[in-house]
Amino acid sequence: MAARKEIDGSASVPQFYGKELRYKREEAGLTLEKLVDGSFYSITYLSEIEHGQRRMPIDLARHADRKLNTDGFFERRCKEVRKARRTGLAEYFADVLELEKRAREIEEWSPMLVPGPLQLEPYIRAVVKASRPFDTDEEVQAKVTNRRDRAWVFEEREGPGAWAILDESILQKPLVGANDMAEQLAHIAAVARRRTFIPQILPCNAGAHPFMMGTAWMMSFENEPPLMYTEGMYSGQVIDDPELYDRYSKAYDRLRAAALPPEVSLRLIEQAAEDYRNGTRPTRYEHSGLA
Repeated sequence: MAARKEIDGSASVPQFYGKELRYKREEAGLTLEKLVDGSFYSITYLSEIEHGQRRMPIDLARHADRKLNTDGFFERRCKEVRKARRTGLAEYFADVLELEKRAREIEEWSPMLVPGPLQLEPYIRAVVKASRPFDTDEEVQAKVTNRRDRAWVFEEREGPGAWAILDESILQKPLVGANDMAEQLAHIAAVARRRTFIPQILPCNAGAHPFMMGTAWMMSFENEPPLMYTEGMYSGQVIDDPELYDRYSKAYDRLRAAALPPEVSLRLIEQAAEDYRNGTRPTRYEHSGLA
């Protein structure tokens, strides 16, 4: 039997919160499976919360309060965990981290990688090790934890409205082993099927299109002007000049028009996941096979 992994509740607010959740669950004599029973979440999802690797969504917090008779404790702590200071994040991303909490809608263009909040641990580790090969195991783990903690951006209904355009090459160029890639793509599809974000795939034969030279993250707010964030390997920039933002926004609309419809895109992601699961490489998009 694998050794029980202890949780260091002093390491961060999310880990303190997660340790308290496990304590209350075990005090009530419930397994992970028993606690999530009746919710829409998985055992793995709850385990990640208990280890401080992701934030508890408000509906799951309310569910836990009912199951554990904790009188709204976990619901009240949700906002505190979201506001908690993260470690293992690039300095240039700190402002964006605060902005995404207030965003009403986020529209992303991802030409090379699965969007960060949708990445699972094996994929995150591959990306981090490629860009920062000399990081210690502790530094890599901090980045994994913090990226998974941002999963709420795409995965939770309480998060902003989310729309992501992904280049088809992301499906065809695995950064991890076939099984991990299958799980990664299946995860993206599952999140989309829950209708918490809308995916579109830009096919490889789309030809010339806007944003061929960079990422884009368009954010709109209730009572603030919209802005865009773009990022390179070791730097990022927030663009809030109204005129420049307007040009980027129109370019993003043209990019969206060049991408496949959401339902076709979703089936393409699911087919790629199945291909990796069966030990084959995904083929390029063919309209006749998926329309």
